[in-house]
Amino acid sequence: AFDYPTIMGYDSDHPMARGEVGVCGVAVSSLKDMEILFDGIPLDKVTTSMTINGPASTLLAMYVAVGDKQGVPREKLGGTTQNDNLKEFFAQKLCIFPPKPSLKLSTDVIEYCARHLPKWNPISISGYHIREAGATALQELAFTLYDGIAYVESTLERGLKVDDFAPRLSFFFASHNDFFEEIAKFRAARRLWAKIMKERFHAKNPRSMWMRMHVQTSGCTLTAQQPLNNIVRTTIQALAAVLGGTQSLHTNSFDEALCLPTEEAVRVALRTQQIIAYESGVADTVDPLAGSYYIEALTNEMEEKAMEYIQKIDDMGGAIAAIEKGFFQKEIANSAYRYQREIDEKKRIIVGVNEYTIKGEKEYPLKILRVDPKVEEEQIARLQKVKRERDNRKVKEVLEKLHYAAEKDENLMPTIIEAVKAYATLGEITEVLRKVYGEYKELIVI
Repeated sequence: AFDYPTIMGYDSDHPMARGEVGVCGVAVSSLKDMEILFDGIPLDKVTTSMTINGPASTLLAMYVAVGDKQGVPREKLGGTTQNDNLKEFFAQKLCIFPPKPSLKLSTDVIEYCARHLPKWNPISISGYHIREAGATALQELAFTLYDGIAYVESTLERGLKVDDFAPRLSFFFASHNDFFEEIAKFRAARRLWAKIMKERFHAKNPRSMWMRMHVQTSGCTLTAQQPLNNIVRTTIQALAAVLGGTQSLHTNSFDEALCLPTEEAVRVALRTQQIIAYESGVADTVDPLAGSYYIEALTNEMEEKAMEYIQKIDDMGGAIAAIEKGFFQKEIANSAYRYQREIDEKKRIIVGVNEYTIKGEKEYPLKILRVDPKVEEEQIARLQKVKRERDNRKVKEVLEKLHYAAEKDENLMPTIIEAVKAYATLGEITEVLRKVYGEYKELIVI
């Protein structure tokens, strides 16, 4: 994961980055940072996941440039870029550009990877952030799948065939506390995506119909109060994900509500996965709850209601139109409000928060991870050194070339790769695109 300045396309020395450099993730401002990150790590031997959206094309370009320097053929580079810009407008809200150019940039990455990086997953279509913003399980399912539909449609408009890129599409869901509802959600997701790809997009390759998904346990359900309770919550959520058919899993640390994870908390999270994998036996068979009356009924209901949402968004004119009308935003805001009201009125019990508290309870003595402020100072000094020592004339030329390519609506990946190799910074590249595309202004939802 990257820090907030990187996510928002700012260099570490930008005034907007002050105090945030390296706080919630790694700071990457130039190719030099990416070179340091992967020094001694052969990119043909590892896969890398990058949690980045607005500037995904630039961060992927830096990764490609490091691979080129290592002499790794691009067809051997493996990994994932999140690159899901649509969900930013109604979930995570870390938007840089307006919806249409944001979709265009995501599609640039999908198209480029289909043509040049066959082992790369160009997008992780992310329901996780939708759920963390306050959506219900049903909304998470429906809105995520509709984002997937929008990316497929946008890529098809580039002239690719669906089976040229669909096998590399991937998904990212949250797993919350309602055990059976979550299992049904994952099962419905797998069935629905297969139907959508086969019936709506006429995919022929079975891999195009696979729901390739990563699941992360829910950060927003974890509490600062009685934080060791979070180990139990995470275990239940992880088990639901496995029983629902996830192929990849991340378990959150019990100190999630307080700080970046400490080493102890990370180890407990890892051991939770390992106990489920090696001691529980739940991974011994595929879809172990298939045939359960309750699970099958829940799955059918989830699938049916998700299709109703999908039809409603179709009738609005698609994902971009729904964003511009504030549909997603209103739906999620209303769900989040209802959820909080239930907690406040004790209609929904959160153990250790609104019930089963201990009078006069002292805070559990946790080690809190704090990022040393020197990290920011060192990062800024390194960035300024890069700017002094690079060929600034070449940087100016390639940024002008990028501006022209953006105005001409070209796929920007080749030019961005050229720019990062000249050590143009993330902030400089993003600023060029801001001038062409403009900046997103948050829609006021009433």
